[in-house]
Amino acid sequence: MKKTILTLALAAFVAAAIIAGCKSSATKVQDAESNLQDAKEDVSDAQQDLYKTQQDSVAEYQKFKQDAEDRIIQHEKTISEFKVRIAKEKKENKAIYEKRLAEIERKNSDMKMKLNDYKESSKDKWSSMKASFNKDMDELGKSLSNFFN
Repeated sequence: MKKTILTLALAAFVAAAIIAGCKSSATKVQDAESNLQDAKEDVSDAQQDLYKTQQDSVAEYQKFKQDAEDRIIQHEKTISEFKVRIAKEKKENKAIYEKRLAEIERKNSDMKMKLNDYKESSKDKWSSMKASFNKDMDELGKSLSNFFN
């Protein structure tokens, strides 16, 4: 008897689980449509975020490039002023100053090429390039400031 009751209880449990686990096909279709709509909205949001990020990145690069070009132009003006000043120096100092100024002028030209040759790449490479470029520009500015010292 115990065995029969246990068997009937087990059969009832299995039947209840099967009935409860089954969804109608209409419910399944509605769930799938809802999931699809959510996925489409997520994709749309991601595309908008990507576009905004790209625009911010381009604007940041353009601002950085303009600032760097302004600094390079300022260095070129300073170098030109130094050339005029060196022309008035004594012969023994003139050769030393011209050599130092030629090195600074070459570095300034290299910085200009580095800026113009930069191509878009990953965010990490951009940050690294930007930090390196700013460091080199600061050193070049210090060299110009301390030129006659």
